[in-house]
Amino acid sequence: MRKNFNIKAEIFVAYTTLLGWMAIGTIVFHRLESWTWIQSFYFSVVTITTVGYGDFTPTHDASRLFTAIYILVGVSIGLVTLSLIGSEILRKREKRYIEKKKKKADGNKEYYGD
Repeated sequence: MRKNFNIKAEIFVAYTTLLGWMAIGTIVFHRLESWTWIQSFYFSVVTITTVGYGDFTPTHDASRLFTAIYILVGVSIGLVTLSLIGSEILRKREKRYIEKKKKKADGNKEYYGD
């Protein structure tokens, strides 16, 4: 039970960190590029997800430098978040599989008289 709580807390922290990083990107791009809030948020999401449509691009050296750092940190945070979520999904599947196998084995013992 304790381990399950820890992984949920880790996922929450990673997800919150990712959202916080997107908020930071939105604010910085809004200020540096004078984009609307929606455009800034859109660019932040497209950049972190590495989609990069190319419809918005940084036009100032300061925003280009920030974008380089933003991509490196943001992609890392995103990968950690997805990794934690994926690990938890696989852990739950494995647990269900083992429980299913155990039930089947217990049922066979009763059937064969072991």
